[in-house]
Amino acid sequence: MISHQVSPVVITGVGVVSPIGIGKQAFWKSLVEARSGVGPLKSVPSSRLPSKIGAEIHDFDPYEHIFNRKSIKVMSRDVQLGVAAANMSMKDAGLKSGQVDPNRLGVVFGAGHISSTPEELVAAARNDGGGNQLDQFDRWGEERMGKIPPLWLLRQLPNMPACHVAIEHDARCHNNTITSRESSALLAMSEAMGTIQRGAADCMIVGAASSATDPFDVARFNSFESLTRRVDEPERACRPFDRDRDGTVVGEGAAVFVLESYEHAVRRGANIYAELMAVGSGCDGRTNDPKNSGAGLVASISSIIRRTGIRPEEIGHINAHGKSTQRDDLVEASAYHRAMGSAASKLSVIALGSYFGQFDAGTGAVELAGSILAMHHRELPVTLNYETPDPGCRLNVVRDQSRPLYNSLAMSVNRTSMGQSTAALLRAV
Repeated sequence: MISHQVSPVVITGVGVVSPIGIGKQAFWKSLVEARSGVGPLKSVPSSRLPSKIGAEIHDFDPYEHIFNRKSIKVMSRDVQLGVAAANMSMKDAGLKSGQVDPNRLGVVFGAGHISSTPEELVAAARNDGGGNQLDQFDRWGEERMGKIPPLWLLRQLPNMPACHVAIEHDARCHNNTITSRESSALLAMSEAMGTIQRGAADCMIVGAASSATDPFDVARFNSFESLTRRVDEPERACRPFDRDRDGTVVGEGAAVFVLESYEHAVRRGANIYAELMAVGSGCDGRTNDPKNSGAGLVASISSIIRRTGIRPEEIGHINAHGKSTQRDDLVEASAYHRAMGSAASKLSVIALGSYFGQFDAGTGAVELAGSILAMHHRELPVTLNYETPDPGCRLNVVRDQSRPLYNSLAMSVNRTSMGQSTAALLRAV
């Protein structure tokens, strides 16, 4: 049943490209079979990397999923994943070209830092003339700039996923990019929801994409995140909320959703997955006071509870961020208890990052896809590697075997290491 609010917004399409499956069917099959996507890094040399495992997407061919093939050469890995997932979601929603007024179709996308590959810059950076190293800076403008591929920058800009998705589907309405790391996807959902509710669009393509398995990204993640050092059993390395967790795992992926006004979806006879009831956001602010850790997530959850009137005990499950680091999981669990009281230790919690790790903006989108499909199939997948509960977290984490899902409400949350937080409440239809 759709809740009584002004201009309800519903989800009618889901597209996923992930380490555990390309397409929503393959993705869901891996979840119900508890099949991890984490393994030794194969696409790059890993012997000298601080972490030698990750969740990579294998057998992805952009030419199978992207219509505008001429543009593929200027798409980074992140962009390719995002455009492919967007095309899957539009197909899943049953929306063909021209079926939506282009001026009423928009795009909001989450994106993160897009790394260059060494191959793109090696010719310009190579020191092949000898001499004083300081002379290299003088030579850069004279002769090195010409060795950089002319379209190199187009592959690195974070707004490129939203641009290419708009081009693919001739979406001429509101277009924006959110760069807030793991919280980007849910913030994009919030902006798209507002765009529809204020009457500026009938339909929005919303999601996020990112890839963090490049050597630069592994080094970057290691510099400000805690990456696991486990190498003996990669599939058991990512263990959110488990007492013996020692760090997260890098990965890659994209998930994209079609959002529509309820009236527009009904008018065209669309199949509806869920209603997006509310999105809340917040930030920890100054974190030199330990009491402020998690304040942004508390504010996000509290905002949703206040605006919807939903009591915490009415929520069927929480799709947790579950980064699998000692500090982040403790902060997240504490936020649940502060925002939800006694209900926090009883609500079913899933942490799907245990299947595919963490990869900046795309993480929240792929996790959200898991909750939407769980509500659709009425089944909660297990959290992998949750073997020894952490007494500091005190959460009812789903493990060992999947659970039937009778409740139609779900909350999905994401939080960055700097405290930027988002939470979304969905109701299955």
